[in-house]
Amino acid sequence: MAYTLSVPFFPLFLHQDLGLTSGLEAWAGVSISISFLISGLCAPFWGSLADKYGSKPMLVRSGVGLAAAHLANYFVYDLFTFILVRIFQGLMAGFSPASVTLVGTNTPDKHVGYALGVISTSTAAGGIIGPLAGGILSQWVGLRGCFIASGVITLISAVIVLGVKEVREKRSGARPSVLQDLKRAAATPRLLRIYGLILVVSVSVLVLEPLLTIFVVQLGADESNAMLSAGIVFSAVGVATVLTGSRWGRIGGKIGYGKTLIIGLIGGGLGNLLQAVVSHLAGFAMLRFGYGLFFAAVYPALNALIVQHADADFRGRAVSLSQTASQLGIVIGPLLGGFLGGWIGIPLVFLLTGIALLGSAWYVQASGFDRPQIARARQENRETLSNIVKNDSSGPS
Repeated sequence: MAYTLSVPFFPLFLHQDLGLTSGLEAWAGVSISISFLISGLCAPFWGSLADKYGSKPMLVRSGVGLAAAHLANYFVYDLFTFILVRIFQGLMAGFSPASVTLVGTNTPDKHVGYALGVISTSTAAGGIIGPLAGGILSQWVGLRGCFIASGVITLISAVIVLGVKEVREKRSGARPSVLQDLKRAAATPRLLRIYGLILVVSVSVLVLEPLLTIFVVQLGADESNAMLSAGIVFSAVGVATVLTGSRWGRIGGKIGYGKTLIIGLIGGGLGNLLQAVVSHLAGFAMLRFGYGLFFAAVYPALNALIVQHADADFRGRAVSLSQTASQLGIVIGPLLGGFLGGWIGIPLVFLLTGIALLGSAWYVQASGFDRPQIARARQENRETLSNIVKNDSSGPS
């Protein structure tokens, strides 16, 4: 919630508070991508420290650092300093992965699925509440006040972690390197195709992040109420995902996850095509909600397909590699979207993402991910798949 309370409104902050008038889309994309890029580069280092000292210290480290970054934004008055703060925020990132690791390794096996499901639901709830709360709060205290709120929330989270008891287990043997995992994944071409799809899907989602708030203003929202209007638009997809994510998981268990993936990609692609030609704010919000109803099927299906196609002793690491593909998309998406939005216009970006998703649907159909042997694997791994679907219905955050 602390993230979505302020980050979706970066374009308005750049324009209204920092006085940026040209290249707004591009700089909004840079400001979002730079943090994820630095976070991805630092992730192995923080991960090694977590292995050595535990996840709890990493949670506290990240929580305090992120809180400082959010609070620092309150005092930013030029673009260069803002980018520096975003770089620092990337250095301090890692709160969500560390929290998942802490819960997963300190929860009894029979309750792990439920505990991770709670985290997934909480993440989705934050994605819904954050933009709405940020939009409402900005009416009272302005954009800078949202940064203060984000910092306080993050700091409170870090303080709460101090009261958590972590039980650490000694690792047996050396853990395979990422390079070894990549080589093993390369031996299964279908896994590589799924990772490619995850990259495309992640880019299609994040390419729009620096543009949505600007597009809301272009559709006629008054700048004084733009944050509230943008908050509603951002939350629409989250609401739709919460309503239908688990249902798509059950449908996939019956008809095949390849089929639900195709349905989700087609629905998401058509939704983006329609958003390219919308001319009213209310219609745009409704289309975002409709897009979310279908797109909620995509990430659970992709993760379930990874479990189906990976060997039993490689499934956990195969899913972890999918997060690498997703993170790459999270870095590329905002940067690409920012430059494309300023070059060809935002409607054409919606058009391109729609075509990309429809092309992905055709590729999935042509590749035949749900063949008979996969159906047998689905039956054997029903319990594992249900946990994956439950925990990943909200996509990247």
